[in-house]
Amino acid sequence: MPVFVMLYQKFKQLNFIKKMNTTKKLTSIVLVLGTMLFPQLSYAQKLIQKSASIKITGTSTLHDWTMSSAQSTFTGNIAGRAITDVKFVLKAESLKSKEKAMDKNAYKALQTSKYSDLIFTTASIPIAGTASITGNLTISNVTKAIKIPVTVTKTGETYIIKGIAKIKMSTFGVKAPSFMMGTIKTGDDISIDININAIN
Repeated sequence: MPVFVMLYQKFKQLNFIKKMNTTKKLTSIVLVLGTMLFPQLSYAQKLIQKSASIKITGTSTLHDWTMSSAQSTFTGNIAGRAITDVKFVLKAESLKSKEKAMDKNAYKALQTSKYSDLIFTTASIPIAGTASITGNLTISNVTKAIKIPVTVTKTGETYIIKGIAKIKMSTFGVKAPSFMMGTIKTGDDISIDININAIN
């Protein structure tokens, strides 16, 4: 509302309100608004992913374990002081450990035959610095809101985005995998470490 008041007063000062008919008046207002707002609307710039990696770590009754992947997709837009419309998609079966048997059991627990992707989305993260963000994580078609501490390092047009999510598999309806006829069981708690390199 203040923008329209300001424009009205400006037009009045220039004697436009009295001299112009309604059609011309509206056209001029639209043109002025377009000139003022277009730079803001066009400022959003897409981030182009250069690389992205993820590492998932957990525990078991035998030893700690790790699965990792470099096959994921990150998208987002630079808008002012934030990266907006953030989406991170990981192909679940791209996660690999050092043991094929573990991978097979993990895929079974994640139901990858039906739900192939792990997905995280959030409205925005800062373009630089550290923040605790809230977003939605989807695993095995179950979506839950989670908080993740994120650090963004900006160098020129390059952005390094790092975050670590600590979750329980049971929160997403995932039964912790077991091995050797159930004699080795994995813990419910896991840590998801995300590292993204993007450029605009």
